[in-house]
Amino acid sequence: MPITDQEIKELEEKAHQVRKDIIDITGWAGGAHVGGALSVVEILVILYFKYLNIEPNNPELENRDRVVLSKGHAGVCHAAILARKGYFDFELLREFNHFKSSFGMHLDSLKVKGVDVSTGSLGHGLPISVGLALGARVQKKSWLTYCVLGDGECNEGSNWEAAMSAHHFKVTNMVTFVDRNKLMIDGPTEEIMGLEPFADKWKAFGWLVREINGHSFQEIAEAIEYARSENSAPVMIIANTVKGKGVDFMENEVKWHYGGLDTDLIEKAKQSIDRMYKG
Repeated sequence: MPITDQEIKELEEKAHQVRKDIIDITGWAGGAHVGGALSVVEILVILYFKYLNIEPNNPELENRDRVVLSKGHAGVCHAAILARKGYFDFELLREFNHFKSSFGMHLDSLKVKGVDVSTGSLGHGLPISVGLALGARVQKKSWLTYCVLGDGECNEGSNWEAAMSAHHFKVTNMVTFVDRNKLMIDGPTEEIMGLEPFADKWKAFGWLVREINGHSFQEIAEAIEYARSENSAPVMIIANTVKGKGVDFMENEVKWHYGGLDTDLIEKAKQSIDRMYKG
């Protein structure tokens, strides 16, 4: 179903809140993978607040859609969204990554309601997603698998084995994104291990590719609709994003792959986010 202007407005409000949540949680935790969490906000917001067939009051719903956040280090974003969706009390996130907290830096599916797969070992998310999607097909289930990769992890061979498998088995009950913010922990992806021509690589593996602005709800929605309707081959949505999106002193700065925030920086970050949404 096409996205409406009213839906976009509501999703923007959610994204605004989630970005400030990420800043707060990073402050409470003493540090988090804040840059990549901020870049993936729109993708996760639109999934959880428009597309996913889920019931927060029944997190084990058999026919629920599955989400695999392969870039598990962005758990600070995922946790905020799960809380805002109603899986658990947001105030619990004041203990994020604290000793004996249920909320580790990489969310544990055995400890956090709403998390389908424990991730963080990069290169595992797509293989798991292909397996989940094939499992749904074998069981004749209608639920979909949504996978979100980081671009830095796309230098892992396991992803390309999974890509080959997805094409071979025509895995079309899966929607896959790459959060293409062009920075990884060690620096720019193209300097550490070049991915370009990135879209052509996926095409060569037999995938259909859509390249979009990963911060545009309109473009994300159109890409999801396309992926959900396509039944000839798997679809890769390359979402071009900005690491640290919304916080002016973090944007496109590799040093904010992981970082901590004191009181002054928290305030500056929130002011920057507010300016972006007011602008």
